[in-house]
Amino acid sequence: IRKDVYHMNEGHAALISAKRLRDYVQEEKLSFNEALEVVRASTLYTVHTPVPAGHDYFEESLIRKYMEPLVNKIGIPWYQFMDMGRDNPGTNEKFSMSVFALNTAQESNGVSKLHGLVSQEMFQPVWKGYFPQELHVGYVTNGVHLPTWATSSVKRIYENNLGEDFYQDQSNPEIWKKVYDISDEEIWGLRMHLKEKLVDYIKSEFVDGWLKNQAAPTRIISMLDEIRPGSLIIGFSRRFATYKRAHLLFSDLDRLAKILNNPERPVTFIFAGKAHPADGGGQSLIKHIVEISRRPEFLGKIIFLENYDMRLAKRLVSGVDIWLNTPTRLQEASGTSGEKAIMNGVLNLSVLDGWWYEGYVEGAGWALTAKRTYENQAFQDELDASTLYTMLESEIIPLYYAHNSNGYSPQWVKFVKKSIAEIAPHYTTKRMMDDYFDRFYMKLAQRSKKLAENNYAKAKEIVRWKEDTASKWDKIEVIKLEFEPVQEVDINNGKNKIYGEVVIDKKDIAAELGLECVVVDYDSTANKVEFVEKYEFNLLKTEGSRLFFQTREALNDPGTHQYALRIYPKNPDLPHRMDFAYVKWIS
Repeated sequence: IRKDVYHMNEGHAALISAKRLRDYVQEEKLSFNEALEVVRASTLYTVHTPVPAGHDYFEESLIRKYMEPLVNKIGIPWYQFMDMGRDNPGTNEKFSMSVFALNTAQESNGVSKLHGLVSQEMFQPVWKGYFPQELHVGYVTNGVHLPTWATSSVKRIYENNLGEDFYQDQSNPEIWKKVYDISDEEIWGLRMHLKEKLVDYIKSEFVDGWLKNQAAPTRIISMLDEIRPGSLIIGFSRRFATYKRAHLLFSDLDRLAKILNNPERPVTFIFAGKAHPADGGGQSLIKHIVEISRRPEFLGKIIFLENYDMRLAKRLVSGVDIWLNTPTRLQEASGTSGEKAIMNGVLNLSVLDGWWYEGYVEGAGWALTAKRTYENQAFQDELDASTLYTMLESEIIPLYYAHNSNGYSPQWVKFVKKSIAEIAPHYTTKRMMDDYFDRFYMKLAQRSKKLAENNYAKAKEIVRWKEDTASKWDKIEVIKLEFEPVQEVDINNGKNKIYGEVVIDKKDIAAELGLECVVVDYDSTANKVEFVEKYEFNLLKTEGSRLFFQTREALNDPGTHQYALRIYPKNPDLPHRMDFAYVKWIS
C-alpha cells in the first residue's frame, strides 16, 4: 500500500515517526536531518486532550530500554533523540510523546476550534520565540458517523425528505434545510417513538438487575411507574471523569426535588457511564448519584443505568429529549455524544466548551456561557448549578410542556428542526474528513511528493539551508536601531502610528531575513505578557551583507503597549514559521 500521509492521533502514535526515521536512514541512505525533513513533510499530529496531565511522559531509563537499538540505527547521539521529546532540550526532563510528535510532524491540530486555541497555549514551550496565538496549530472539529448513530427511524425520515442520496452530500447545509418542510406532527411523533423505545429498553434490560441489587420490589415498581415517555427526559451519559461535573445537578437537592416532582410537568434525569478504574473521584461520583436516586423524592426521577456500552449509548442519544453536558471550562477537547444526539433530534444543554462552543445556535438548544465568572472553582460550580436550575425552571420545562390542542409543543418542535437543519450538517464524519483533506492531507501529500522527487533533492536542499542558517545564526549583528514606542495620532483614520529604522548585518548567512515589531501588553496580575499584534518591517535595500529595514505602520489596537523587534529566517520552501522557529530578539 502506498502511503502519502501519516496521521498520528495522540502522542503515543509518534513511535511510527521513529520507525520511519530509521527506514529513511537505513534504506534510503539519507542523513538524519534529511530523513526528519521527509518524515515531517508527510505527517500530521492530532492531539485529543486539552490538559497537560493527559499527555504521556516517560523516564529516560524506560525510553532507553525500548528505543536505544532503534536510535543507534538512526545514527544520532542518544541525547539528541531525548531532546526531541523535551520542552527544554539539554535538561533532564522526562520524554514527552506529544513533544516528540510535534517535532516529527509538519502539521498539528486540536479537535475543535476552542481546543485548537487551548492546544496553542499548551504547546507554546516547544516554540519559545513565539506567542501561543502565533503557533501553527490548527483544528478540525470532531464529527460523528451519521449512519451509525442515527436510528433507523430517523434515517428513514431523512431519506424520505432529504433524498436517498443525501448521505453522499451529508455535510451540505442546503440539503438539511428540507427538514423545515417536515410536518411538526411527524417530528413530534418520531421523538415520542424514540422515547418509548428507550423506556421499553430500560424496563426490559435493567429491571432484573435492579431487583437483585436493591432487593425491594415495591421500590422498583414505584420507580418504573415514574419512567414515562411523555415526561421531559434529560440524559447525561459518558465517561465519568470529575471535570465533566455530573455533580452540578445535585448542588441544591431541595430545589432539584421541586423541579422534578411537579405533577403537571414531570422531569426525569437518566445517567449512565463508567469511571476509569484509577479514577476514585469518578467512581465516588457514580456512587453518590446512585445513592441520591434511591431517595424517595428522586425515585424514578433520577436513574443511573449500569453496564454502559455502545448499545446503551445508541438508545440514550436517540431516546432522551435533552443531552446535558457540564464540563469544567476549557477541559472538553471536543465531545461527540452531543453531536450524536443532534443527529436524532435531541437538543443540547451544555457549557460552551468543546464542539458546542462553535456549534451552539440560538433557538436550537441552550448554553451556559464560555466565560468563567470566578477563579475559585467551587464558586463557579455554585453559579453554574444555579444557572442550570433557572434555565430548567424558566425556559426549558415550560417550552416542552407548552402543548397545543394536538398534544405537542410547536415551539419545542421548532427547536428540534432548527438543531437538525442548522447544526447537524456541520458535525458529521463526512464534514470532518473533508476538513482533514482540505486543511492537511492534500498539502502534506503535495509537499511530501515535492521533497521526494529526484532522490529527495528538495529535502536535501532545505536541510543544507537549515544547517547553514542554524550554524551562523548567532553572528547576526544590529548596526542601527532607531525605534521609539512613541505614537503619533493619524488624523486620517484615528489610529496611532509607529516608526522605525533598523540596519542588520547578517554576515555570511545565505538566508533571507525578516524583521517584525511585536506589540504586547503586560498583565501584572497574572505576571504574563499578552500578544496584541505584529507588524512586518519593509526591506528598503541591501548593501553587501547589510539589510536596511523601515516601518511606518498604523496600529490596529491603539493604546499604551510594549514593543519588541524580532528577526527571523525566511525561505519560500518552508511550510510555515514553526518549521524552523529560529528568532533573534532586539531589545
